[in-house]
Amino acid sequence: MADLELRNISKSYGATKVLHDINLKIDDGEFIVFVGPSGCGKSTLLRLIAGLDEITDGDLLIGGERSNKLSPKQRNIAMVFQSYALYPQMTVAENMGFSLSLERRPKAEIRQKVDEAAATLKLEALLDRKPGQLSGGQRQRVAIGRAIVRNPRVFLLDEPLSNLDAALRTETRVEIGELHQRLKTTMIYVTHDQVEAMTMADRIVILNAGRIEQVGTPMELYNTPATEFVASFIGSPKMNLITGKAAQEYDAATIGIRPEHLDIVTESPHWQGLITLVERLGHNTIVYAQVPDVGPVTISLEGQHEYQVGQNVGLDADLSKIHRFARDGRPLV
Repeated sequence: MADLELRNISKSYGATKVLHDINLKIDDGEFIVFVGPSGCGKSTLLRLIAGLDEITDGDLLIGGERSNKLSPKQRNIAMVFQSYALYPQMTVAENMGFSLSLERRPKAEIRQKVDEAAATLKLEALLDRKPGQLSGGQRQRVAIGRAIVRNPRVFLLDEPLSNLDAALRTETRVEIGELHQRLKTTMIYVTHDQVEAMTMADRIVILNAGRIEQVGTPMELYNTPATEFVASFIGSPKMNLITGKAAQEYDAATIGIRPEHLDIVTESPHWQGLITLVERLGHNTIVYAQVPDVGPVTISLEGQHEYQVGQNVGLDADLSKIHRFARDGRPLV
């Protein structure tokens, strides 16, 4: 296991700079998630850590050692991609032990490491099967097992669940979290899905246009976003961002109200809205409404409610949970 430190890391492709002065410390055994919209630089940053791309400027320290010029193998980092990249002609056991076979490790050692990884990932009954006989979730676990047998100092996972359906994503997400608890190895996980980030991370690194917007625990980012971008990115459904007269009432360029901090009321409403859509999810109800001088807003209500499209309703907000932002997107105290 190892800690990592990124000091003023930048990456350029020709005249195009895609990462700008990234500074980040990752503790030994920490589970870090890089999250952000497509093109923000999160996968590029992961590739720089892995040694698959060359760092343009700055220093990467792994376990206190400057590692810019080390090969991926010398860094002892294992990377799991969104594509499983398994050899179809090999069994699960052969796929998992392939990197050790290339290193000419003794067969008994390879088998022991494969068996240990298989037990960790609940793959014991599948070791003699070929990848074509496995489900998508099972193939992804084999790819993770192939990384585990190497006993790396750091795991890098680049959107490993993106090829799975919704149910398997949730199941495998839980398995990866439990795996981290067992291995206690430093893990860096890339995703565009902020729900994955919120449920898995010790800390989240939010990237936007090649820069770090904020680093913090999931609840730090949820409760005290450092920018309007972070406020809008973290949370599901996403935060309502309101400008114009409604924001001016609070001496702000923009105010943010999370859907769960809005309520539908019958007495003394702050706003009146016309319901345009209702989503009934069982455990909660999502109501979309159009509010004059405010625009569209989303309300998340706990439990089941019988509101209907076309219904006029009164809305009120938890004033203690309103976020105020200046024109530059920074929060107002």
